[in-house]
Amino acid sequence: MSILFSPLTIGATTFRNRLWVAPMCQYSATDGMPGEWHHVHLAQFASGGAGLVVSEAAAVSPEGRISPEDVGIWNDAQQAAWAPIVAAIRSRGAVAGIQLAHAGRKASTWSPFAGERGTVPSDRGGWQSVAPSAVAFEGYAAPAELDHTGIDHVVANFASAARRAVAAGFEVLEIHAAHGYLLHQFLSPLSNLRTDEYGGSFENRTRLLRRVVTAVKDAAPAAVVAVRFSATDWAEGGWDVEDTVRAAAVAEDLGAELIDVSSGGLVAHQQITTGPGYQVAFAAAVRARVAIAVNAVGMIDTGALAEEVLARGDADAIMSAREWLRDPHFALRAAGELGADVTWPPQYERARRR
Repeated sequence: MSILFSPLTIGATTFRNRLWVAPMCQYSATDGMPGEWHHVHLAQFASGGAGLVVSEAAAVSPEGRISPEDVGIWNDAQQAAWAPIVAAIRSRGAVAGIQLAHAGRKASTWSPFAGERGTVPSDRGGWQSVAPSAVAFEGYAAPAELDHTGIDHVVANFASAARRAVAAGFEVLEIHAAHGYLLHQFLSPLSNLRTDEYGGSFENRTRLLRRVVTAVKDAAPAAVVAVRFSATDWAEGGWDVEDTVRAAAVAEDLGAELIDVSSGGLVAHQQITTGPGYQVAFAAAVRARVAIAVNAVGMIDTGALAEEVLARGDADAIMSAREWLRDPHFALRAAGELGADVTWPPQYERARRR
């Protein structure tokens, strides 16, 4: 029996397997609206056998977008646009998740397709970014430091986005506290230079995260609330694995039911050593200290490697990204490689065996 293709139940939600689709920005929205591209992009992974399909980072407010082409979930029109996408994922047997995000000082930047880099100026559709401190990400414009009213608005925006996400049908809500975006910026001493109750000590730097987890859980008590962490900044003096382990335990106490462990993204001078499964040890460190589910990410691009990670007890599930882009039927292929008996869409059954 393959562990990778055994069901996993978290709360009231059961996933048909443990090979999941990680959030992947598409930079293909107008005014935050998901469209036909997002529909086909996400539904195909469900047809390909994924257990969970998580949308790209969806901004909880207009100023929370990474680029002007990012999707959002801050208004009713966006909620309505997400609903048929969620229905398509669910009708194909997968669970639909959404990543709730605010880019902070990494907002208002050019998309990878724009042919330009850095911050988008206001006269070309950009906006003032915000952050815990007025410290720019290298190569970007300086953000404005959030005051207490601004922080309260961020919390309220996450709660409102959570309610909209559930109304659209999403069952998993992932709070994005990784990759150098706003919540991560508050967590790391490299980007958070505040001297008030949101800066300095570990307790203070995790205060906003604690408020957001609580607000999302209160707004969506039946949903699976997940938190994505960058386990390390890969930079001296930054957020590290032990910080992540402590923060994951805090999130668990506040009602989070899944921890998604990635790394990096806070500073341009990070020094990352990559390779197949290079972030799995971070997930294993978290899983050893919490009772809730933990998923691993990081160049896990074969069924054999995914199975090995689970068999060692390093994680409860696997999220992959680029391999799903290379092969939207990654799960069906991996099941064949591992000899797991999974259900294929009847429309594809004729291709199951050569």
